[in-house]
Amino acid sequence: MPTLRLILGDQLNEKHSWFTSVDPEVTYCLFETWSESNYTRHHIQKITGFFLAMRAFAKRLGEIGHTVVYRTLDDTRELQLESISDNLGQLASELGAGTVEYQLPDEWRLDQELNRFSENFGGVINVFDSEHFLSERMDVRDLFQGKKTYLMETFYRMMRRRYDIMLDAAGEPEGGQWNFDHDNRGKLPKDITFPEAKTFPKDAGAIVDLLDRHGVETMGRMKDNRFAYPTTRGECLEALADFCANRLPQFGTYQDAMTVKHPLLYHANLSFAMNTKMISPKEVIDAAIAAWRSRQEEITINQVEGFVRQILGWREYMRGVYWAKMPAFAASNDLNHQAKLPDWFWTGETKMNCLSHAINQSLDQAYAHHIQRLMVTGNFALVLGVDPDEVDAWYLGVYIDAIEWVEITNTRGMSQRADGGLVATKPYCSSANYIDKMSDYCKGCHYNKKEKVGERACPFNSLYWDFLDRHREKFSNNFRMAFMYKTWDKKDGDDKAAILERAAWVKGNSHQL
Repeated sequence: MPTLRLILGDQLNEKHSWFTSVDPEVTYCLFETWSESNYTRHHIQKITGFFLAMRAFAKRLGEIGHTVVYRTLDDTRELQLESISDNLGQLASELGAGTVEYQLPDEWRLDQELNRFSENFGGVINVFDSEHFLSERMDVRDLFQGKKTYLMETFYRMMRRRYDIMLDAAGEPEGGQWNFDHDNRGKLPKDITFPEAKTFPKDAGAIVDLLDRHGVETMGRMKDNRFAYPTTRGECLEALADFCANRLPQFGTYQDAMTVKHPLLYHANLSFAMNTKMISPKEVIDAAIAAWRSRQEEITINQVEGFVRQILGWREYMRGVYWAKMPAFAASNDLNHQAKLPDWFWTGETKMNCLSHAINQSLDQAYAHHIQRLMVTGNFALVLGVDPDEVDAWYLGVYIDAIEWVEITNTRGMSQRADGGLVATKPYCSSANYIDKMSDYCKGCHYNKKEKVGERACPFNSLYWDFLDRHREKFSNNFRMAFMYKTWDKKDGDDKAAILERAAWVKGNSHQL
């Protein structure tokens, strides 16, 4: 009896053991569905990227001899099959497949959908690992059992030891320390140049027409319908080699820097490639370490350790937090924030230069690096007091790499502190001072980075102190925030009142900023 194997849009792993041999009794299936196109308002480049990569993957499987059924959005809409499980059940019946197999999904909602499908399917269900991640679903839960805070550094060191990554013969970290974060906060010199990253432009007009035809509502922009991200494993490997050759040598030092001069700086921009599983975290880590070992006169240890930490540490850790805390994590709002996200998050039309740049870049390229996400857009939403549901929806939609397991943990946890401090020991909020220190955004801005009150005062300044003031009960005893509360308490009463008055105006008129 035939076997039907489901491949989700983020399971494009050509190296999976499923594909080591060709079995004429096995049919693989991939579906473009209404439910996946509309569970949030996606960036046009995000849906385009997934559909192009899925189509290329199906074509590749067919070329190496596998039997593949691929249904486009035209096909699934014509069949009036809205969801993945609807299509899977119908196709299994059509083929007479007594066995359905799938890989563990990485999103809670799809995991639940396929669990329900399994309960109702009359035949055999077999579930496989995706063979992508370096940790198990519940590793983080088990490591921090009973703890109120999940410290990423603890998990990161465990993973370094588990895979013997950058350890010496005695099992100690190379370079004498586990973490070189203090060497990874450099501000960009004025005369620095940025290497142009390799891109893979292709005409995406057919996908755009498809989405228009079916009324799929999107956000963001894609100039001339040209899509530039890698959509095949070969292209992803080229992108990885390009990063290691040209940007890794200065990645770590400047990974927190921001500038209007270049969108990518020295970042890898490989998250879409990894989150669709076209390439694996292990091969990305191995490539970076190999480049460092062969070019140590050019690539210092803080460059490669900072990169490894983002993948082996942060990425795996966030997935573990997701599975440890879902589904409750998706409803967390520890600070009880209720404000709306300003409309200009969808247009970029704000006089705040930092937010205008970061948001327009996100809308144009479906990309912003982690500090732009954390300390510009996320920071503003936090100090404004935006409902984390609103922040989630925007982040999940706007970025090409945003799949819920990685988006929601970064947004509700790291960025918005909605999780009660599980992920971060302090809220990631700041005044204009941090943004000015780490970027050139404040230069030429409509608002004055130094002023706290008045019409031209940077909104970050009053909102920052207002945030601390209204959440004093939660944070005044936090050792990492004690100095700032002492600073606030030393201010004159009239100064405090003026700052809070300015913040109240900003909160009530955020759409005008």
